[in-house]
Amino acid sequence: MIRRFESEDTEAVVKAWYAASELAHPFLTTAFLKQEAENIRNIYIALAEIWVTEIDGKVVGFIALVENEIGGLFLDPAYHGRGLGHALVDKAVSKKGALTVAVFKENSIGRRFYRLYGFHRLHEFIHEETQQATLWLTFTPSNIARN
Repeated sequence: MIRRFESEDTEAVVKAWYAASELAHPFLTTAFLKQEAENIRNIYIALAEIWVTEIDGKVVGFIALVENEIGGLFLDPAYHGRGLGHALVDKAVSKKGALTVAVFKENSIGRRFYRLYGFHRLHEFIHEETQQATLWLTFTPSNIARN
């Protein structure tokens, strides 16, 4: 089930983000991950439109949208490969249409997901805080009706 984020989902969202980040971003420092977890709780949630996905009433992942940009798409790794990420992006496309996302170049999990979904690379840049090469990707739907 996909539904809008509610404030009581905060810890589940941070937990899913942290677990997925440890898996997909082993090149990031623990200090950076811990600081980002605090930023999610205290800054980013208020700035984004967030949709969560639940399994048996438990929040296991989310997509955060800032306008037409995916600010974050993360699933608890125990729930990878079940189509939940695809369903979350489908939800975003139905609401926003064309999307963009930045993904670390070394994040092979994220890069593969976005490539299979149909995102295309626009350009590469250096993420200022981490000094990591980052890819800017875009997706333009064809004939998808907005809800």
